[in-house]
Amino acid sequence: MAAMKSEPSSKWPQPQARSHYREFRTLSTRWMDNDVYGHVNNVVYYSWFDTAVNAFLVERGALDLHAGSVIGLVVETQCNYFSPLAFPQLVDAGIRVAHRGNSSVRYDVGLFAQGAKQAAAQGHFVHVYVDRQSRRPVPLPAALLSALEMLK
Repeated sequence: MAAMKSEPSSKWPQPQARSHYREFRTLSTRWMDNDVYGHVNNVVYYSWFDTAVNAFLVERGALDLHAGSVIGLVVETQCNYFSPLAFPQLVDAGIRVAHRGNSSVRYDVGLFAQGAKQAAAQGHFVHVYVDRQSRRPVPLPAALLSALEMLK
């Protein structure tokens, strides 16, 4: 029987530094975010990803939640966890564009304990931008393209 390695293989993701991300948003943890193990439950991290990216897009005029003709649908998500976060910590969510297609964008998101140099968790999600009514993919609108330039 072969001995198990105690150190992670180089194929395992490593936490990114703040400098990897282009834009940051501070998010609050809530009492209800903690699970029975005393740290934020994994499902909350995905909510933070969504909140950070969509708030950025709304603020830059690239997303009209109620009347816009184009909306982004999440088609893929992924997250790696490196260290726990817990209430009452503040969390800095860093975002950047990892890839931009004709109708889709992959956003990388890093979650940092406020002031930490390395991500406590990081991942990505992919938005496919579609016509609100038909739900068919559409080219990325000019306002969105302009906002995405800030995240490259």
